[in-house]
Amino acid sequence: MSTPPNATFENQVAELRVYLLKFARLQLRNEAWAEDAVSETLLAALSKPQAFEQRSQLKTWLVGILKHKIIDALRHHRREVCVASGSDDEQADPLEDMAFKADGHYAEKPAEWGNPEQDMNSRQFFAVLEACTDKLPAVQGRLFLMREWLELSSEEICKELALTPTNLYVQLHRARLRLRECLELNWFARPSTP
Repeated sequence: MSTPPNATFENQVAELRVYLLKFARLQLRNEAWAEDAVSETLLAALSKPQAFEQRSQLKTWLVGILKHKIIDALRHHRREVCVASGSDDEQADPLEDMAFKADGHYAEKPAEWGNPEQDMNSRQFFAVLEACTDKLPAVQGRLFLMREWLELSSEEICKELALTPTNLYVQLHRARLRLRECLELNWFARPSTP
């Protein structure tokens, strides 16, 4: 989605609402809570547009605000139970069987990742990373984003979602394996252009 150069700040913010709502739904698992968090984010951004000093992309700035709104919502609704719909593969993970031999070593040598620091600066890389994150099973995606994007501690996540530390670590491990495989297939294994 490219924004025309003459688009107003308000229009640019409004265009990102769908993305922010998707992110909030994944974390909060409640439509009303997600809507509230995104609304509060948009209100905060629109009430103080001068706070956006263009030191980052607008999307990054808004996600930063939303992260705080989500953490506030999680803490506020701590005692309420929110049941996720659908079924996730909590028991079996086919990636785990493919990735390692019985002795614990990799079944295949990991692909060469080149210069990850240079790739990290690439917008294309982040687009692929985002797409890979979206492909994670809902539970794994939520836990991964809580840990890595919201920067919640393991203890906070376990307490918030009534998980054992072992279950959390297993789910995060599975999420990282899936992300690694997705990135190797969709980013690092692509043919290099001269």
